[in-house]
Amino acid sequence: MELSYKKETRKVSLVSIIGNIILSGLKLMAGFVARSSAMVSDAVHSASDVISSIVVITGIELSAKESDKEHPYGHERMECVAAIVLATILALTGLLIGYNALVKMLAPTEVVIPGVLALVAAIVSIIVKEAMYWYTRHYAKKLDSNALMADAWHHRSDALSSIGSLVGIAGARMGYPIMDLLASLVISLFIIKAAYEIYKDGIDKMIDHACDEGFENEIRELVLKQEGVKRIDLLQTRLFGNKIYVDIEIAADGDLKLRDSHRIAENIHDLLEKQYPKIKHIMVHVNPDNPL
Repeated sequence: MELSYKKETRKVSLVSIIGNIILSGLKLMAGFVARSSAMVSDAVHSASDVISSIVVITGIELSAKESDKEHPYGHERMECVAAIVLATILALTGLLIGYNALVKMLAPTEVVIPGVLALVAAIVSIIVKEAMYWYTRHYAKKLDSNALMADAWHHRSDALSSIGSLVGIAGARMGYPIMDLLASLVISLFIIKAAYEIYKDGIDKMIDHACDEGFENEIRELVLKQEGVKRIDLLQTRLFGNKIYVDIEIAADGDLKLRDSHRIAENIHDLLEKQYPKIKHIMVHVNPDNPL
């Protein structure tokens, strides 16, 4: 990976860490002062974002290491590992918040009406976390980073949980104190859903999941247009972290000299790498079109 990739991801993750530390502190204070379970749960969610951003930085740093003797294909999958770790942290956070909300709902001790400070904190959180989502998402797409995209969705899930907090706190202040706890429960479901989606995407890229059919069809059409290609006998693709590996078998005239067959294969190799920067490695095999 280029130095600029590491520099950009460090910058984005650092912004996330600083923003979440400030935001989680403010929400935690507001939650305790205003006596809002939903806001305290929301603060815990924001605090988990700090851990997530640290995991993202670590994963990206490791995935950016050059290939070596023990790892000749590189370390790109470490970014997927970071995303899976992040998803696990998210899921545990969601389960803990949901468990605490259920315990308080099933064994209520006193009616607590959250203060107006909790409402203000929820509104501020929604605005800040949505802005952080779009900021991180922009760089995730620009750098094609699975871990950064996971971090972006972590911000979005926090914004959604703050909306839940806002609704719950407002409902409690209108005379329905159970709404504050229900909001915590809804927040936990949002978090668990986000964790599942991040986990699934990370696993897909860890186990050599094939690229989508549309991408493979593009490759087929492009290769079949090249001079000397009679047909495609085999096309296999796999995701390797945020990179793509391609194995393709083409048929060419069996009477061609080895040098000419090699030229056809080399042209296809260079064309696909130029056309699709995400492709890291291509293996092109040439079969005789008219075998004996």
